[in-house]
Amino acid sequence: MSTYITKRILYIIVILFASSFLIFCLYALTPGDFITGNIKLTPERKAELREIYGLNKPVIERYAIWMKNAFHGNFGYSLSQQKPVLTLFNQYIWNSFLLAAVSTFLTWLIAVVVGVIAAYKQYSWFDTFVMVALFAAMSIPSFFIGLFLIKILAVDWKWLPPGGMMTTGSNATGLAYVKEVVHHMILPVMVMTLLGVGSLTRYFRSNMIDVIKQDYIRTARAKGLKERKVLFTHALRNALLPAITLVGFELPALFGGSLIIEKIFNWPGIGQLYMQSFGLRDYPLLMGFTLFIAILTVIGTLVSDILYHVADPRVRL
Repeated sequence: MSTYITKRILYIIVILFASSFLIFCLYALTPGDFITGNIKLTPERKAELREIYGLNKPVIERYAIWMKNAFHGNFGYSLSQQKPVLTLFNQYIWNSFLLAAVSTFLTWLIAVVVGVIAAYKQYSWFDTFVMVALFAAMSIPSFFIGLFLIKILAVDWKWLPPGGMMTTGSNATGLAYVKEVVHHMILPVMVMTLLGVGSLTRYFRSNMIDVIKQDYIRTARAKGLKERKVLFTHALRNALLPAITLVGFELPALFGGSLIIEKIFNWPGIGQLYMQSFGLRDYPLLMGFTLFIAILTVIGTLVSDILYHVADPRVRL
């Protein structure tokens, strides 16, 4: 195990160096930047700012400076927000994490329960209804679902707020603040759960159908075990093994934010900040965020491989 982890860490270092160089070159060689696109600046001021921020240096030299600063925890300075990139991350990323963590938990909970029942009652009316509902949810665009729910639940029925994280002008603290945040996050969490539960439920359903046909399941039933124990103890445990590989990809999703959902519901998360930075060509923030997601992706892949081996010792690393 230790040898495998050491090798994977070395591979991760190489991959991250290659990714960082590719990310930097992708943004650095893109025509235009925040300074060039600012029509309010004079040519002399633009030249002065490019000199201050080192944008007139060769790409390789700029990449070396960027990586040197990154090793010291400095991912650059946002030109549009006039704040360090890490400060902005700390300010916005936890809002995205809150949405993603709650929706991911609900998505997996619903997918596991519904997938197991649908597999057990294969070709029944319940299974047919679930499959039709899942395909319908997967085929409808996220912006349509979001706007539709805003129209019905927020505008027409006025049950929930249409967007934001807090009511405008609110100074709530303590428990009142928590209640207000929870009230505002119901709609975006609902949409994110609907979008994610479809494919995951189909995944669990197909895995369970394969597992419940195995000989050891028939043996467990022959021993007189209760059907609930057979399904949720013996069958589900083995059906979850392939899903462990998906856990690693959830890590960047937790911190990456949802670009469309955060924009629709005006949620102050990292996804909305990322989209704003694209329009303003704020490349330091874009590079820092993209590298951060790359780091989470390779770490998540390593974690999923290790968890798979722990869950099933028969798998060799």
